[in-house]
Amino acid sequence: MEIRNLTINDWATVKSIYELGIATGIATFETTAPNWEQWHKNHLLFGRLVIILENEVVGWTALTAVSNRCIYQGVAEVSIYIHPNHRGKGIGQLLMKKLIFESEKNGIWTLHSSIFSENIGSINLHKKVGFRMIGYREKIGKLKGVWKDNVLLERRSRVVGID
Repeated sequence: MEIRNLTINDWATVKSIYELGIATGIATFETTAPNWEQWHKNHLLFGRLVIILENEVVGWTALTAVSNRCIYQGVAEVSIYIHPNHRGKGIGQLLMKKLIFESEKNGIWTLHSSIFSENIGSINLHKKVGFRMIGYREKIGKLKGVWKDNVLLERRSRVVGID
């Protein structure tokens, strides 16, 4: 396995994996994947990673700023998607560990995730790499007419922002 930076050349596969996540109904409130330009604009320039298995992108991760206010410059929200055929193999854990390393290298002191309560696999993945539950949002929004709850998780760096 290889983990490397995500590039525009990976977009078709990254988008496809994202669309598979959207189709589950438990990964995101989004109902369609954006085009490259929108996606690129909305994500930080670092922490965009893909994991390659047998010359194929099988998962990806990226970070989004939680706010444009300077006080929150060290806080980012995590997106991680693994192709359904490759879930449960430890790929997500490898990708998250690399994401944590890249985030800290770039001054991120807090990683945040807001996960649908029924997405147990994603919640467990986050906990395995040091995230803790900090809250619960009941009926935070509707997806296709159904109210969804979010579990809020965060990971505080032990090397950045500790002074």
